[in-house]
Amino acid sequence: MINYFSLAMVTESLKADGNPSQLTEKPSKRILGRMTTAATPTKIDVFTNVLSRELLSLRGRLYPPASKKSFDRLFTTNDLVRLLKVPESTLRTLTLDGKGPQPARLDNGRRVYTLEQVWALRAYLAESRPDEALAMKPWRRPNEQLQIIACGNFKGGSSKTTQSVHLAHYLAIQGYRTLCIDLDPQASLTSLFGLQPEFDVGPNETVYSAIRYGEHKPLKSIIRETYMPGLSIVPGNLELMEFEHDTAHSLSSRERDDLGLFFMRLERVIKSVADNFDIVILDTPPNLGFGTLAGLFAATIFIITVHPAMLDVASMNQYLIMLRDLTDELAKNGASLKQDWIRFLVTRHTPNDAPQAHIVGLLRHLFDEHVFVATALESTSVAAAGLAKKSLYELEPGEVPRESLKRALESMDAVNAEILALVHKAWGRS
Repeated sequence: MINYFSLAMVTESLKADGNPSQLTEKPSKRILGRMTTAATPTKIDVFTNVLSRELLSLRGRLYPPASKKSFDRLFTTNDLVRLLKVPESTLRTLTLDGKGPQPARLDNGRRVYTLEQVWALRAYLAESRPDEALAMKPWRRPNEQLQIIACGNFKGGSSKTTQSVHLAHYLAIQGYRTLCIDLDPQASLTSLFGLQPEFDVGPNETVYSAIRYGEHKPLKSIIRETYMPGLSIVPGNLELMEFEHDTAHSLSSRERDDLGLFFMRLERVIKSVADNFDIVILDTPPNLGFGTLAGLFAATIFIITVHPAMLDVASMNQYLIMLRDLTDELAKNGASLKQDWIRFLVTRHTPNDAPQAHIVGLLRHLFDEHVFVATALESTSVAAAGLAKKSLYELEPGEVPRESLKRALESMDAVNAEILALVHKAWGRS
């Protein structure tokens, strides 16, 4: 097996050059000058070492060794009125009677709840109000199929991962048991959950270990709980590339095991943990490799993110052509896409930009109801959240301008509400 985990050893070896957390001198003079123009592998090694060193330093500043990422946002009673659809008087009565989770009080007297308390309140209300149990605790019922949502596109910058993490956080806040699976070797989704792929994800800790050929691990053994209740993740890193190599070998040698062909494997391992989740989110790589195809064949809902620019639309067209050709060929071997819905999501949208308005209008004309009504707006708040490795739902007041955050959240809520409506439709809920 290719060893993708030498970065930690490299970091150890670099300690002789100084403490990574105190790297201030630019590496070009001190380190890069050691290379010869002919030593291409050495150049790559040095680039890798320098970047890994700085990433480790950055990780130490963002998340000190003894700390973990946490969800610190608090929910006011007004937030809960909107979220749980219960009157404020009900929440006040519960507090006065000492029933259910008890909120903290801020200096201004306002009552606030943590997300863990919101989940506890859902459970309490569901038990005490059986007629409203489904609204309070919206987990899927035994006759409702696990929904697997894949986000994908060819083009980098289409906000595929941004949409995945925001949907995951939205669903956790709404009370759904959600599993994220990072299928992208670049592991951007993993990073947004506070994990550094090179250092926090070891061998056999990605979904590759569950879907590899021959001996494989149970998926449940590599699922990690996150800092948000109800939200779990299977992280990714470069180890996922092994699936591409192994599948090519398996196809050429005609090797088979209990998980079947490559397009069957992910769906089968997800089914092994289906009882524990309502919704699974797959963040796919920007390609149509074997891992991506496994994700698409497992999905019940496929969301294609697209930035409204002509180059991006042209790239998406190539993506769809290749996907059509590949699925037609795989159909000869019994593969079939089982998505209930395929939807296009316009991302990084600037509504008052005339060329973008033309592109959005074109997409709606061509694809009609298959394009989400809501769009994910271009926003400095989204950019600021990304720099802080957060979603909009994690930002605290004061981190970004209030009005900018409000507009961005309204946009993201509208998109995620449309996606959740598809899930409810699949479950037969109104």
